[in-house]
Amino acid sequence: MSLNRRLFLSATVGALAAPAISRAATPQDFTLILDWFVNPDHAPLFAAKYCGAYEKAGINVKLIAPTDPDVPPRLVAAGKADAALTYQTQLYLLVDQGLPVRRTGTLINQPLNTLTALKRSGVTRLQDLKGRKVGYSVAGVEPVIIGAMLKHVGMSLKDIQLVNVNFELVSALRSNEVDAVIGTYRTYEDIQLAEEGLEPVVFLPEDYGVPPSDELLLLSNVNGLKNPALSAFLGALKEGVAALKADPDGMLTKFLKDNPSLNDKLDIASWHALPPYFDTDPAALNVKRYKTYRDFLFENGVIKQKLPLSDYAVTIS
Repeated sequence: MSLNRRLFLSATVGALAAPAISRAATPQDFTLILDWFVNPDHAPLFAAKYCGAYEKAGINVKLIAPTDPDVPPRLVAAGKADAALTYQTQLYLLVDQGLPVRRTGTLINQPLNTLTALKRSGVTRLQDLKGRKVGYSVAGVEPVIIGAMLKHVGMSLKDIQLVNVNFELVSALRSNEVDAVIGTYRTYEDIQLAEEGLEPVVFLPEDYGVPPSDELLLLSNVNGLKNPALSAFLGALKEGVAALKADPDGMLTKFLKDNPSLNDKLDIASWHALPPYFDTDPAALNVKRYKTYRDFLFENGVIKQKLPLSDYAVTIS
């Protein structure tokens, strides 16, 4: 099951190989499969290359964008890649299915997901959704999030009409097919709607009873937790985040040179909106958050079992 909120596109990113270096040890390869095609969410991965962190760590990092966003975690589970990017909710679902994977790092340690309406709809508070159509894309997960938000204001799913918009979130709002949607990102679609003059009215799930979660995390196979390249990668990623926050404009210039198709107003705006959301210490684990979110998913029937934290997430030293 995928939690991708946008259209599924495919691309392949070339190896982010460290330049030739004069050291006795041969740089170790490390392959990371992205959650979807390259975008500003992945900025620290590129910044780590630009600041020389991968070279210093002695690793050759290859980033691969999948043709199918459901596949990356399963490739990691099968030992076909060193790591993959995924979402916190998906982590619990994968473990619930018995896949031998663990969260080993965090790229974005805050939720980006929003429930969004347009000002012209007259929706200014959640209670205004009563009797309205609300679009979603991910069955079994997003209705649970909407339900929790509505419960927070004394309503339930019975008070609205759910409509599967099949990831066409922005177009569903533009065309008035629905009055609101769940699954827009505060660092992308909400910016897009504002740039189009559509005046988005944004509701943050964490303000309405939904426990906050890590938006984008690193997933590894249980058999690869002691891989020295994994620890080296996490250290390099930490340096990449610091370099990005210190010089976002300089890193953007290099990123756009590598990815010219992203040189547009929206992606540049997204790039500048994202730095506060990147985890400054990717290896650190927020134990309370992971337990709380596990309990939330279990209590709402998204996962069938409530396992110990170590079955979901670990800290790599």
